[in-house]
Amino acid sequence: MAASKVDGPVIGIDLGTTYSCVAVWRHDRGEAIANDQVNRLRPSCVAFTNAEKLVGEAAVNQAALNPTNTIFAPSLYKKMSSCDLSKSSQHEGKEKQFMPEQISSMVLVKMRETAEVYLGKKIKNAVITVPVYFNNSQRQATIDAGAIAGLNVMRIINEPTAAALAYGLEKMPVSNKRRTVLVFDLGGGTFDVSLLNIDPGVGMDKGLFEVVAIAGDTHLLAGRTSTTRCNQKALRRLRTACERAKRMLSSTAQTTIEVDSLHDGIDFCTTITRSRFEELNKDLFSKCMKALDKCLCDAKMDKSSVHDVVLVGGSTRIPKVQSMLRDFFYGKELYRSINPDEAVAYGAAIQASILSGATDDGRLVDMLLRDVTPLSLGIAIRDDYSTMKMVIPRNIAIPTKKVQGFTTNYDNQTTVSLPVYEGESADTRDNNLLGTFKLTDVPPAPEGVPKFDVTLDIDANGVMKVSAEDRDTGNKNSITIVNHGGRLRKEEIARMVQEAEK
Repeated sequence: MAASKVDGPVIGIDLGTTYSCVAVWRHDRGEAIANDQVNRLRPSCVAFTNAEKLVGEAAVNQAALNPTNTIFAPSLYKKMSSCDLSKSSQHEGKEKQFMPEQISSMVLVKMRETAEVYLGKKIKNAVITVPVYFNNSQRQATIDAGAIAGLNVMRIINEPTAAALAYGLEKMPVSNKRRTVLVFDLGGGTFDVSLLNIDPGVGMDKGLFEVVAIAGDTHLLAGRTSTTRCNQKALRRLRTACERAKRMLSSTAQTTIEVDSLHDGIDFCTTITRSRFEELNKDLFSKCMKALDKCLCDAKMDKSSVHDVVLVGGSTRIPKVQSMLRDFFYGKELYRSINPDEAVAYGAAIQASILSGATDDGRLVDMLLRDVTPLSLGIAIRDDYSTMKMVIPRNIAIPTKKVQGFTTNYDNQTTVSLPVYEGESADTRDNNLLGTFKLTDVPPAPEGVPKFDVTLDIDANGVMKVSAEDRDTGNKNSITIVNHGGRLRKEEIARMVQEAEK
């Protein structure tokens, strides 16, 4: 995994749905970096006013008064994989359209600047984490956001995998034996669970972090409140008060939710107990446990084979979540010694340091990280393209490359369209279209005679490239990639980089 050394410091960034965090590995240890307000966590929020652009705490503080022009990360995550990509906001007296990558890049710029102030050096290279179930488009969008923010994205890694790196290096019991570790990552908007085999690499100077199976939900906690015909300012203030109450209920059995003059001058005040909170969220907790069970089933592993259960993400502080996990694992003690808010950024910093070639550090050995595909990938077949033929199943180690043979659907077909999907259904309507790839100049022939190979190639970031080659003619230069979903072209990224530097 080690690479040639790069100039300057490298950082790890946890681009979270609720909060973001930046960390660096130096002086034989990892450090989560605090901003000018002494906060190591910065809200993943951007706001626009007539006078300025606000990021982080400043954006959240004015959200109730300016809800229309305040953007939180969960809405971006949804847009990153949808056709409704742009966000219109009032900025400097004008209405401007922003792509999700641009908004995300503004958060990344703040992370980069925070690290630059702390380290006293310019930063160009970073590892950025994403939720396990980010699809191909969302991963590419994150890389594009990094480029717009002036960063070379060395690697995109899954959040639980990053947390496992931090745990494996810092907190895992000292042993020369392989351990099976389950990372349970419940944040402010997403839920991920990963099962890994961790080998400390004693005697071979190379640690092995092998992801066996993953499961999760990118929208578990996002968008649960209907905002139709709702007072946006009142809703934002109520959300903030509810978030505060949720945190309080992790340490007390009862708390109050108070908002002065919530609507039409009417004050709002109510009491909520921990048991009521647990009742309201029992469906969410149940989804978490089902995903956990699915992860173990995919790995064909019994829960008794898990050595360690590591908690990551602020919502793992919820007592009910912890008690359900203990019951699920027959009373096993949960590992809470690693900071759940900072572990992901810490692991990303470790990965960044290794990729930069800094394995001569006293504690940092070279590590081989084997992640897996979160979703199955395939090609639409039949005349109506209604059925997906699976080429790469989920939970296959990456990077990987698979070749699948195809042919024509009718006589004298000279252009072959190959829609590529990701998902678990045989019906393409239930899956996510990544793009349509075309092979042209196919020599006219009866149906089924021309033969061509389609190659799906997934890199270490989980981003896929597709190519096709006619077996008879060797033609592979006429493949047209139809850009689906509004992803950014190189010239658009270059333009956005220039705008970000102004």
